[in-house]
Amino acid sequence: MDMSLPTSDTAEPVSRTLPEFTKLGTAPLQGLRQDIEDLQETLADIQAIGGDAVSRKIRLMQHELDGFAPAVTFIGQIKSGKTTLVNAMAGHPGLLPADVNPWTSVVTSIHLNVPRAEDAPVASFQFFDAGEWDHLVQNGGRIGELSERTGADKEMERLRAQVAEMYEKTKERLGRKFELLLGQTHHYKHLDDALVQRYVCLGDDFDTASAAERQGQFADITKSADLYLSASNLPIACTLRDTPGMNDTFLMREQITIRSIRDSKICVVVLSAHQALNSVDMGLIRMISNVKSRQVVIFVNRVDELSNPAEQIPEVRDSLLRTLSDHGGPENPTVIFGSALWANAVLADDVDSIPEDSKAALSNYAKCAEIDGLDQMTQDEMIWSLSGVPALHNALGQRITESAGEKALQAMRRRAANIVSGLRASSSIISLKANSTEMMKVSGPEIAMMMERISIEAKTRMDKALDGVFESFGERVDQAHSRFLSRALDALLQHLERQGDNEVWNYSPDGLRMLMRTAYQVMRKGVRKHVTAEFAATADQLAHAYGQIFDVTQENFSIEIPASPDVPPPVTLAQTIVLDVKTSWWKSWWGSRKGYRAFASGFRDLIESETSPMVDELKIDQTNDIRALAQEALEQFLAEQRMVLEDICTKSQISIEDLHGLFGVTSQEEREELFDIIFEELDIDLDDMEEAA
Repeated sequence: MDMSLPTSDTAEPVSRTLPEFTKLGTAPLQGLRQDIEDLQETLADIQAIGGDAVSRKIRLMQHELDGFAPAVTFIGQIKSGKTTLVNAMAGHPGLLPADVNPWTSVVTSIHLNVPRAEDAPVASFQFFDAGEWDHLVQNGGRIGELSERTGADKEMERLRAQVAEMYEKTKERLGRKFELLLGQTHHYKHLDDALVQRYVCLGDDFDTASAAERQGQFADITKSADLYLSASNLPIACTLRDTPGMNDTFLMREQITIRSIRDSKICVVVLSAHQALNSVDMGLIRMISNVKSRQVVIFVNRVDELSNPAEQIPEVRDSLLRTLSDHGGPENPTVIFGSALWANAVLADDVDSIPEDSKAALSNYAKCAEIDGLDQMTQDEMIWSLSGVPALHNALGQRITESAGEKALQAMRRRAANIVSGLRASSSIISLKANSTEMMKVSGPEIAMMMERISIEAKTRMDKALDGVFESFGERVDQAHSRFLSRALDALLQHLERQGDNEVWNYSPDGLRMLMRTAYQVMRKGVRKHVTAEFAATADQLAHAYGQIFDVTQENFSIEIPASPDVPPPVTLAQTIVLDVKTSWWKSWWGSRKGYRAFASGFRDLIESETSPMVDELKIDQTNDIRALAQEALEQFLAEQRMVLEDICTKSQISIEDLHGLFGVTSQEEREELFDIIFEELDIDLDDMEEAA
């Protein structure tokens, strides 16, 4: 249920012109902006020489290109300064409250420069639905499941008490409308600090008089927030996602964070300089190890709290890289050091508020920072540069340009090239009509039947090809699962034989994750290979159909195949399972077993119940998503080809004089020259498409 709330009479949308220095580091995005504008001009040229159907399709493509807004997800521990960094990256200091506890942290998406309708909301807040809330209240959420499986009765009682206390406070705060709110979405046409903090900030002891402006009023039941802002320093649209800390109490939002990373193009891992990748951060390493190294940027925050950044930063960097290498993290990651505190201070034009020890750290860091032209900058430019935000903008800009940006541009160029190929075929009708040649060799109903047959066959082939890939993947995953359990049981029995059952045995699930990740990578390659092959086969069928329908040679006619859809990373493998937990739960499970046989059978049951949902997520849910993406791309391809075909059929039925008027260019040579120029402007590079994928 959606609920639009009235706009405040006094609040204004959060929109501001940012200082010029905030454009530092955005050069890669400036280049991407120019490429987008160049393609928009080419699309306008195509629109000018096409008919009504082409014009409508081009307008849709232009709108799609305008809406290109890659998502960047920020993950990290609580108190790493992640939210403060997101505020700085968005150019709005203090926008999101940084001091929230795990109960009230939500996934917040800040949509920067994203086009939207004039009357569209600038803020939307979605609540947990009844099923999600019941899962937390009745079972203690994900950690409640873990505790129950391990038989940790004391842990479960503590969880129930904490959840019950939160539940009662929430009901008291929201009153009778509490249950009605679950599953709703609140929309606003204004945005201010008070509004944001009502949904995503901790609040206590609300009095009746201030009920309408209660801080944290809906925080306990808020699932996600979407805010739409302007950012004058950014040349393109993008989305910044702030996620709950990875050490979020009860793991209540772990799955939401996992989904956020799956839907994003780039992941920024925010660490604190004081505790970069300590033992609690193994969950972070698990998360980013399932994402391509090039799609991960590590930002080490809070260097302002180091006593001697010049000496300590190299030590932190070496320790960080060593830890990542030892635990299977991304290879050769980009690591950026900085301070979100400095960035927000200079953005707010409040440099004087920086504490004295932080100013000393700033001066110390300036001596060792490798930043070109630092000594020639103004004070604001220097502080902004030392904050690390320009370096982060630059790193993200490079990755967006090289991956998501290049893929989006090349995919759009392919679609445009197919439309131009159709126009070229239409153009050739002029010459044939001038020679009194009968154009259409097949009737209209026969053409419709032919296209329907091609469509059905293409979709059937696609499904069959994907069935084979997914079946093979499922077998690999099941085999990996079975082998892991066998090896774990062997290791358990060896431990019992050597150590007895007085010493608790620990076993890492990383081997299982690695096997499943390898199987997923094989599946990903198979999907790209087979989907590309089916697109090519469909393009061949369509080209052959053109030859059957029209007396048109294929010398200057070709059909570009669509790009294979992205296969999202297997981030679900990062989900916390009982073997990751090194607390009294595992000891409780161990202590409740008597005899080697009970250990072996109990362990197998425990791990199967823990890992089966993760396996099913990969085998069923994720493969279904991939299939839907592939079929959607195929359907779009077929729809555009139908449009091209309809355009040619229309032109074959009208007079030569009208055809001349349609194109606005009466010379066949001039038309061919124009088509050649457009093809050159599109500059389709199939190799680049595969690299970007």
